[in-house]
Amino acid sequence: MVAVALMSLIVIALMAVFSSTQKAFRASVTQTDVLEGGRAAMELITQDLRQMTPSGGTSNLSSGPVNFFSLDNNTYDNIYAVPSLAYSPLQQSLPGSGLLRNNFLNCFFLLGRENTKWIGIGYAVDSTNTTQLYPLYRFYAETNLATPPRALFENFRNAVFYGQWTNMSHVMDGVVHFVVRADDANGYPMTNTYQFNSGQRATNRNVLFYPPVQVQGEVGFYFFSNTVPASVELELGVLEDQPLQHAGSLPTAVLRTQYLQQQSGRVHLFRQLVTIPNVDPAAYQ
Repeated sequence: MVAVALMSLIVIALMAVFSSTQKAFRASVTQTDVLEGGRAAMELITQDLRQMTPSGGTSNLSSGPVNFFSLDNNTYDNIYAVPSLAYSPLQQSLPGSGLLRNNFLNCFFLLGRENTKWIGIGYAVDSTNTTQLYPLYRFYAETNLATPPRALFENFRNAVFYGQWTNMSHVMDGVVHFVVRADDANGYPMTNTYQFNSGQRATNRNVLFYPPVQVQGEVGFYFFSNTVPASVELELGVLEDQPLQHAGSLPTAVLRTQYLQQQSGRVHLFRQLVTIPNVDPAAYQ
């Protein structure tokens, strides 16, 4: 009886060790997958951003080709509203402090030129999808140089507005934070139409910032004519697979939000400053 009891204790201890080892192994594999997927997505988006090219076209919203565009998913306007992407910034409590981190989702578009054709590339997160939570999609279209490139932006806008996700490429799931910010030639963030941050001397009317009221500090914008930013700050936040699956199993959006608010430690953040080779210095003088 004593031998059986001792063997039982040993087996229980070994099972506990085995279980914790398996749990650590699965967590390690999951983190590796998230890191690899996040790095691959960042590399893809970075390569696309570096193709950004000024159109040199008309400098207005009604008829000019859009060189670069970004809008927060929670922004509404009468021109380019995207109600299909409605998303209030997800606030997550940071472990060990009373601070909160705000997660935003931007959709953005860029115009590029490749040999004898214009190319339009866009990214958007479908924050209303309940089957796949927060999937990131990539839009791609092209036209020849003889055709005005404005239609490329309109095609992207319509694809997002009407939720035509099957017309775009699925990049990854679990993207709870996706932001692009434009910087000028002096490295200052571009935040409004008439004056950028302190120290910025240039005033460029070929950049429209929208909305006039910022969404918790995030600024939407349209670039026209000869303007593109000198650099773009790119941020990507990806949720680990296990909390992503758990959130997907919850029946309502309120419960999902409440759960994700406590999962800041399970979000992997990627940040990169992307320089734009095709910037026109004359646009900032």
